[in-house]
Amino acid sequence: MVGSRCSAAAAVGVRPGKRPQEEETEPKEPPLLWAPAPSLGDGSDPGLSDSEESVFSGLEDSGGDSSEDSTEGQDGPSSGEGHSRTEEAAGQQAGTTPFERTEVSRTQGQDGEYAEDSSDEEDVRNTVGNVPLQWYDDFPHVGYDLDGRRIYKPVRTRDELDQFLDKMDDPDYWRTVQDLTTGQDMRLTDEQVALVQRLQRGQFGDGSFDPYEPAVDFFSGDLMIHPVTNRPADKRSFIPSLVEKEKVSRMVHAIKMGWIRPRRPRDPTPSFYDLWAQEDPSAVLGRHKMHVPAPKLALPGHAESYNPPPEYLPGAEERQAWEQQEPGERKLNFLPRKFSSLRAVPAYGRFIHERFERCLDLYLCPRQRKMRVNVDPEDLIPKLPRPRDLQPFPTCQALVYRGHSDLVRCLSISPGGQWLASGSDDGSVRFWEVATARCVRTVPVGGAVKSVAWNPHPTVCLVAVAVEDTVLLLNPALGDRLAVGSTDQLLDAFTPPEEPALQPARWLEASEEERPGGLRLRVCHGKPVTQVTWHGRGDYMAVVLATQGHTQVLVHQLSRRRSQSPFRRSHGQVQRVAFHPIRPFLLVASQRSIRLYHLLRQELTKKLMPNCKWVSSLAVHPAGDNLICGSYDSKLVWFDLDLSTKPYRVLRHHRKALRAVAFHPQYPLFASGSDDGSVIVCHGMVYNDLLQNPLLVPVKVLRGHTLTRDLGVLDVAFHPTQPWVFSSGADGTIRLFT
Repeated sequence: MVGSRCSAAAAVGVRPGKRPQEEETEPKEPPLLWAPAPSLGDGSDPGLSDSEESVFSGLEDSGGDSSEDSTEGQDGPSSGEGHSRTEEAAGQQAGTTPFERTEVSRTQGQDGEYAEDSSDEEDVRNTVGNVPLQWYDDFPHVGYDLDGRRIYKPVRTRDELDQFLDKMDDPDYWRTVQDLTTGQDMRLTDEQVALVQRLQRGQFGDGSFDPYEPAVDFFSGDLMIHPVTNRPADKRSFIPSLVEKEKVSRMVHAIKMGWIRPRRPRDPTPSFYDLWAQEDPSAVLGRHKMHVPAPKLALPGHAESYNPPPEYLPGAEERQAWEQQEPGERKLNFLPRKFSSLRAVPAYGRFIHERFERCLDLYLCPRQRKMRVNVDPEDLIPKLPRPRDLQPFPTCQALVYRGHSDLVRCLSISPGGQWLASGSDDGSVRFWEVATARCVRTVPVGGAVKSVAWNPHPTVCLVAVAVEDTVLLLNPALGDRLAVGSTDQLLDAFTPPEEPALQPARWLEASEEERPGGLRLRVCHGKPVTQVTWHGRGDYMAVVLATQGHTQVLVHQLSRRRSQSPFRRSHGQVQRVAFHPIRPFLLVASQRSIRLYHLLRQELTKKLMPNCKWVSSLAVHPAGDNLICGSYDSKLVWFDLDLSTKPYRVLRHHRKALRAVAFHPQYPLFASGSDDGSVIVCHGMVYNDLLQNPLLVPVKVLRGHTLTRDLGVLDVAFHPTQPWVFSSGADGTIRLFT
C-alpha cells in the first residue's frame, strides 16, 4: 500500500502528503458545513451542488488508492457515486478540474505494477485512523489529514421527503445503510443481508456451522494401558495447604465456642401431638409477636356419631323446620342419623364443600391481635352532673291557657314577663295574663297568624303580627299606661318625606275604625309572610317572605318607616332569620345551611353546616357565641361559633320533627318542641373560659299536649325572668311548665 500511494502521488507530480505548488503558496481553507456555495464567477463547476462540494474535503491527501476505488466502483451505484463526488471535491480543492483528476486516475489505472494491491491491509477509506468516531460528535469534522487540516463531515441535506421518495423509487432502499466511518450510503450484499437475518433469528453467523452435529468423544470407552499424560505431580499435591489449615482451625474454634453443634441422631419414633392444644410458644410462628393462630375446628359431639342417643335424633317437625331455615341460621349443618354399624354409614355428601369452606376460613379470614384493656364500663360513660344539681328548671305543668279554637302556631312574651301573646289559625291574636291564664284581650286579624313577636324594648308596647302578606303592628294597651301612651306618641310623631322613596313594602296608617282594636300600622308585602322578629333595640324588624329570589328577607325600620332588601341574590329557600343579640350580625337559615352576615360590612362572615335535611327553627344564645337549630329530621344541633362551622353536638332526643327551639335569657337552659308532643328541657352551660367546652345535659321531658293531625308542639318560649317555659300545640292550648 505504501508503494501504491507513492506511485499515485508521483503520477500527479506531487510528493505523498503534499499538495500542489499553487496550494503551498496560497493555502485555502477547507469548506465548512455552513459555507455558501461558490458562484459561477469564481470558476467553479456550475453542475455541482452544495452537498457535492462539501463531501469530505481533503480525502485526496490521505493517498487513497484511486485505482482500487475505480475498480470497486463497479460493485454498486451508491459506492461509485460517493467516490466520484469525493474525487470531484478533492480536485476542486487542489485547484484542478474534475476532468484532470479523471486523467490522473486513468494514468494510475494503466500502471500494471500497482493496479491491484495484494497487501493484507484493509482498505480503510477514512484516513483519520481507527479512532472512535463518537469523539467527534460535537464537532463539524471527523479528523485531520497528514498536513493537520480538518476533514469535515459531509453535509446531509436530505430531509424526510427525500428519504420517502428514495424509499418509493429505489428498490434497494431497504438494504442501504450508512457507513459511520465515511458518512456514505452502502448497499448490503445478499451475503450480508443473510448474515443479519440469521443473527436476528438467534442463529449462528456462519451458515455452514451445524450445531447439532454428533459429538466426538476425546476419550474412548476402552481402558488404556498408558496414561494420556505422564506429567509429574504438582508440589502442592503432597504439601499440606495453608488455606485449608486456616479453614479447619476456624471450624474447630467455632465448635469449641458452641457456635457449631454436631448433628444429633434423629429419633426414629414418630411424634404425636394434640391438634386442639395450644400452640407451642417456642415455635417459629409462636415466637412472632403479632402471630395469631388459625381458629380451631370444634370437637365433634354426640350429634355427629353414627349411633347418637335418641334425644339427638330430630323428629318430623324439627326436620321440616330445619329444612325451612336459612343455611346461616341453622345450628347444625347436617341432620343426625342413626346407623346400625359403622359399615352402613354412607359417604358424606358435603365433605368436599366443608373442606373448601375450611380452606377459605384459613386463608381468607382476617386475624388481628387486639390488645384488650381492662376498662370498667362505668368509666366510659361521661361524668354528667345529676339533674338535681342543675336546678332550677321547669319540671311540671302549672297552667293551661284555653280559648283558641284551632292550632296555636306562635307565642311571644312581653319584656316584663306579665303578658303573653299567641297567634292561631282561627284568625285571632289573644293576649293572656301569665299568672292567672286569663285572656284579657282578643284581636281578630282576619286570617291565620303565622308569627307573633313582642317588641323587646321595655318602654315600647308594640306587638308585630304576621297575617298572610301583611305585618300588623298592634298596641295591646296592656301594662304601664305611660309606655302605652309613649308608644302612640312615637308612632304619631313620624312625618312622611316629601318625595317617598321606592321600597319593597308599603307602610299604611290604621283607620280610625281600626285604632280602638289596637291596630296602629300595616306593612304590606306582595308575598305571604312566614316569620317576623325584632332586633334587640326594638327599632328594626326582619321578616321572611314565602317567595323565590333575593327578596325573601326584608328589614324594616320602625322610626323612619323604611324597608330594604339586604341581599342581592338568594342561597335557597329561607326558613328562619334572627338578629345577633350583641353584634351587628344577621343569621339566615336556609334548608341546608345557616349563614352569618355582617350588616355594617355587608359581607358573609361565616357559613354553618348543620348536616340536616331541613332546618326548621333557630335560636341564638344570649351571649351570642352559640346557637341551636332544629330540623324536621328530629335533630337538635348546637353550634359553637368560635370553635368551628360544623356542629359541636347533635342531640337526637326527639322521635319526630322539631318545630321550635328557644334559649332562656338568663338561666343556662334551652328547650325544644317536637311533633311527638313533648318539650325537652336541657341544661346548656356556656363558660367564660374559652378552653372549656359547653356542658349540655338533658334534664326533663315535659308532656301534656295531645297530638292533633300528627302535629304536637308548634312553638316554645321561655319566661324572661323565671325558669318557666311556655308551649303551644296543635290541640289549641298553651301550657305553662314551672
